[in-house]
Amino acid sequence: MAFELPKLKYSYDSLEPHIDSKTMELHHSKHHQTYVTKLNAGLEKYPDLLNTEIVDLISQTFNLPDDIKNIVKNHGGGHINHSLFWEIISPNPTEISEDIKNSLAKTFGSYEDFTKKFNDQALALFGSGWTWLIRNKEGNLEIKNYPNQENPIMYGEEPILGIDLWEHAYYLKNQNRRNEYLESWWKVLDWSQVRHLFLNK
Repeated sequence: MAFELPKLKYSYDSLEPHIDSKTMELHHSKHHQTYVTKLNAGLEKYPDLLNTEIVDLISQTFNLPDDIKNIVKNHGGGHINHSLFWEIISPNPTEISEDIKNSLAKTFGSYEDFTKKFNDQALALFGSGWTWLIRNKEGNLEIKNYPNQENPIMYGEEPILGIDLWEHAYYLKNQNRRNEYLESWWKVLDWSQVRHLFLNK
């Protein structure tokens, strides 16, 4: 077995006008596919790892042999980050449920405060990476930035909600206006899928 590019549940143009079809096509079929291809190639000498679930593989990133540690961190991270990303955006976005909204309010003050803090964190990220809402090792909610393709699971944390802040995710449409991309992303967020991650189901 080898890792495979997941099929999307929607067409590349179905997130228009918020995320354009050309960006979606390149992002999924080229960028994500490259992470999968390079991950598989890097693990050829370790067939047992090719049969490992991606979450299990990622969770042991820093304990892997030195010759594949960075391969798994970069390309395995890219694979799982994008796989989660495609799941939480949708042409049929859903509203946040009251239980999740209340949980966010307990930590961040209100849902509106949460979205502002999330946006501020995403805008503050220097270079390429991701902003995630996570549940940390202590079980508390936290907003954190991760460089490149690192993922919370690598650090024993649970990813709940994440946005890709590499320029390939938005530059064709928004150029350097990351704030516009963030505004569009919230409009295609499927909170029913986020809720599954929030409840760890």
